[in-house]
Amino acid sequence: MARSLDLAVLTNEPESARDSEWEQAFFLALVDSRFELDDMEPKVGPDGWPYLFARVSPKAKEPASRILDWLAMRGIGLVVNANKQIPDYVFPYGMIWNWKERGQFLSNASGVKSGSVELKAGQEILAGPPSFEYLPRYVRQILFQFLKGQGVEEPKVLMISHDQKNYDLCFSLESLGSPPAHEHRGIAEALAWFLPQHYSLMLVSEKGLPNFVFLEGQK
Repeated sequence: MARSLDLAVLTNEPESARDSEWEQAFFLALVDSRFELDDMEPKVGPDGWPYLFARVSPKAKEPASRILDWLAMRGIGLVVNANKQIPDYVFPYGMIWNWKERGQFLSNASGVKSGSVELKAGQEILAGPPSFEYLPRYVRQILFQFLKGQGVEEPKVLMISHDQKNYDLCFSLESLGSPPAHEHRGIAEALAWFLPQHYSLMLVSEKGLPNFVFLEGQK
């Protein structure tokens, strides 16, 4: 039996029935639906990130597509039915702008890496600045403002690949203030909230690598 694409029906299904098929149906139904907003202003979620709280309701008037566009340009996530004990879905910012750019909340990927890495001298890699298709200008600006709020004035990035098929978005450890190793995972996880889930993210030293570029663009 085909899954319903009615958002109200989908959000009433029990947790035990919410498999990958449910998730795909939920995504398809969501973009053509309308929401009632709990508040016009975003709120800080339990994870410390800003979210707009929206609910499925007979009173819903706001088109989801308009809400998603608004969120994408402001670095804000989305929580669907936060009024429930367990929300129906939590969208970090990376999922929001991935939808805006690619029409998908989740894109296929081999996996996401995080943390730090050291590249051995003489190791062959392909390296260059991230394209604006890969990392749009408005996303760079949002990431820049976040890092500036953490005291990072000139964050730098570089794309690297070992096989010309899989690419890693690398942030310069030096530009982040050379944080101690025990902080690397927390930093990577924070940055990952701003990126699509299929992106591979690493923190690396600039030593032995081609020139990194400023996050806001090729200055």
